[in-house]
Amino acid sequence: MVIAVSGVGARSGFSAYMLDTLPNLDLIEKGQCYPLKLYEEISDGEDGGLFEADSTETVYSEKDGLTDAGLEHFLAAYPGEAITKKDIFYYIYGLLHSDDYRSRYADNLSKQLPRIPCVKTATDFWAFVEAGRVLGALHVDYESAELYPVTIEGKPKTDKDYYVTKMKFGKAGKEKDKSTVIYNDHITIKDIPLEAYDYIVNGKSALDWVMGRQCVKTDKKSGIVNDANLYATETMNNAKYPLELFQRVITVSLETMKIVRSLPALDINDVD
Repeated sequence: MVIAVSGVGARSGFSAYMLDTLPNLDLIEKGQCYPLKLYEEISDGEDGGLFEADSTETVYSEKDGLTDAGLEHFLAAYPGEAITKKDIFYYIYGLLHSDDYRSRYADNLSKQLPRIPCVKTATDFWAFVEAGRVLGALHVDYESAELYPVTIEGKPKTDKDYYVTKMKFGKAGKEKDKSTVIYNDHITIKDIPLEAYDYIVNGKSALDWVMGRQCVKTDKKSGIVNDANLYATETMNNAKYPLELFQRVITVSLETMKIVRSLPALDINDVD
């Protein structure tokens, strides 16, 4: 598990995201990553030659991403509380989603990596821990989130009817209607809750990212075609994957903002 955050000088504003795979550092602008665990190779096996299997498997030592001094800092802040390093990992993730935290330290977050204060009470500490756990599960397992019950107009009959080239918003007069997305010539998505667009990652709503990536696009320089439909059919074995991903990210976005808006007000000691 790793928390990825915007790096120093990111132009798109501060973001934090949790994942359980090795990320491309462009996942979030100027990305910096903070893992729950660190793994160091201590044995790479014995090379038996080109046509021979290695005699041993690679062995890794496991270390905590958080130092013992970091743990002691939080234990001292909340005497009598049974706090683990994993609790602190999720506390940090919850805190990094706090609107109060992001607005209070906006200038700092644009110039330096985030600093993590202790909130005043153990009650608030555990509230941030729990929020971080739920947010982490939502974001890591976004592909397993429930399908949000949008209205689907159209009658797709075969896998080909789910082929997506480029999703686009509907129109309300001359203005965009974000409650409607034209998926393709066969499918229109309606009744999208507008508050789902409030969840912003790396400068855009998560739904905008889905729309921008689930498409067919040709790189101008190389001529390489990036076709999201191939990933859907060949990797996920599900031609509906782009449509269902959009529905799942609606759920993730709404749940994320519900948790963010329920976080405690940021009450800290200024000396922390």
